Amino acid sequence: MVTEILVPTDLKSDVKLSVGRWFKHIGDPVCRDEPLVEIDTDNVTCEIRASVTGILSNVLVRDGGSVDHSTLLGTITED
Repeated sequence: MVTEILVPTDLKSDVKLSVGRWFKHIGDPVCRDEPLVEIDTDNVTCEIRASVTGILSNVLVRDGGSVDHSTLLGTITED
């Protein structure tokens, strides 16, 4: 099963969002609740954590890339 990694929708809608950095690389194992990627705004940095255990199978937006709310950042393939 493939699980999507999305930009949270609960961030302010009027701020510029970008990917700060990925903590994992494609092919790395991830555990549920482990930090995967940082999202930067003008005022705050938030971590997106893994919702499942598996393998980081795809990264669609690299470090520094601009994103919007609900943007698909990557995927995790579950064990």
